[in-house]
Amino acid sequence: MSAQPTSSAYRAYVLFILVVVYTFNFIDRQIVGILAVPIKEDLLLSDTQLSLMGGLAFALFYTFLGIPIAMLADRYSRTWIMTAALTIWSAMTAACGFAQNFLQLFAARLGVGVGEAGGVAPAYSLIADYFPAEKRARALSIYSFGIPVGSALGILLGGVLTTYLGWRSAFIIVGLAGILIAPIFRLTMREPKRGGLDGAAAATKPAKLTEVATTLMRKPSFWGLSFGAASSSMMGYGLIFWLPSFFVRSYGEALPAFFAWMPAFLIPENPSSLLYASYFYATILLLGGIAGIWIGGVMADRYGPERKAAYAIVPAIAFITTIPFFVVGVLAPSLWIAFPAFLVLQALSLVWIGQVLSAFQHLVQPNMRATASAIFLFVNNLVGIGLGNLAIGAISDSLKAQFGDESLRYAILAGTVFYVLAAALFIATAPRLKRDWAGA
Repeated sequence: MSAQPTSSAYRAYVLFILVVVYTFNFIDRQIVGILAVPIKEDLLLSDTQLSLMGGLAFALFYTFLGIPIAMLADRYSRTWIMTAALTIWSAMTAACGFAQNFLQLFAARLGVGVGEAGGVAPAYSLIADYFPAEKRARALSIYSFGIPVGSALGILLGGVLTTYLGWRSAFIIVGLAGILIAPIFRLTMREPKRGGLDGAAAATKPAKLTEVATTLMRKPSFWGLSFGAASSSMMGYGLIFWLPSFFVRSYGEALPAFFAWMPAFLIPENPSSLLYASYFYATILLLGGIAGIWIGGVMADRYGPERKAAYAIVPAIAFITTIPFFVVGVLAPSLWIAFPAFLVLQALSLVWIGQVLSAFQHLVQPNMRATASAIFLFVNNLVGIGLGNLAIGAISDSLKAQFGDESLRYAILAGTVFYVLAAALFIATAPRLKRDWAGA
């Protein structure tokens, strides 16, 4: 373990390389959203099977292994754990390209979940030990840029590589690229001192799981934020997985006209609706996602230190504000209306990330951060990934006889209730934050 680095240049590099790893995390996690279209046709899958492959298969091991791996991260080298995790999930992403049926693809996605279980909670802990309290929300927000950047690249690369090489090659190429990053991360990332920026009173002796659980049971705000975030993630992950299919099914014929301005070299001969959908949604994810996460982080650092309730109130307001944009985007008669609506929706739906992640780092002592973060991720991802994709897919299948290809439009629209639930949980949690703050 190295002494606490003081160089701002090195801290900037730390944040950069962590963003790169998190970007690959989401490329490999979300690429199935755009590849769902050709996979469904090639392997003859239903929407429910697609949602199981894209959601539950990943979520099972990702959520259940996250806590024991995070406990190791609170005791041993976080950089080694993240290196191993990156290698495993990248290798299993490449393995998806060799699947010949639903069960093989399901098993490979299980493997992706196994690897990614060690990729996020240790990173939260590392950032908290590299950046002081007054800068953590923004640092965690910048780290979280990996979500929209990785999701956008996953959608874009999936569409482009599938168009030119096929969906199997898309899995193999992005998987191998992640494997190449792993040794660079390990050789250049130092292990910082735990709690080095939290004062002499910060506890650094590894905490037992029972200690972490006992601490969190006394903090209702942790659970309110966790289940509120999980409710929003049901739609967040559900939209990332299903919107590419929605754009192809409901706007497939209109997509070429929307991109009439695009240079000819970016459009192959006889382009598919899938390629246009990847351009369309990747732009929304990238621009809207980065804007929303950054705004949330800045607001957290500005208002949170003086008023702890702001860490919950600001996301609640954002969730409520998404509703009209959500309805307009899903029911829009044209892509020119849908695009700005989804862009604003994407930004508002991710305002919570910097706020909530920063709050979690201050609800517990430094020696509990990775484990507490993993418990949050357990709740958020088991509900968000495991149920969000499945709920939309199952509703779409049930409405197919009545609405045909438009069934997905109405299945997505039904999900607005989860943003309302998230806002309600955050509002109920806000008064407790000040009392639950570590050291309050």
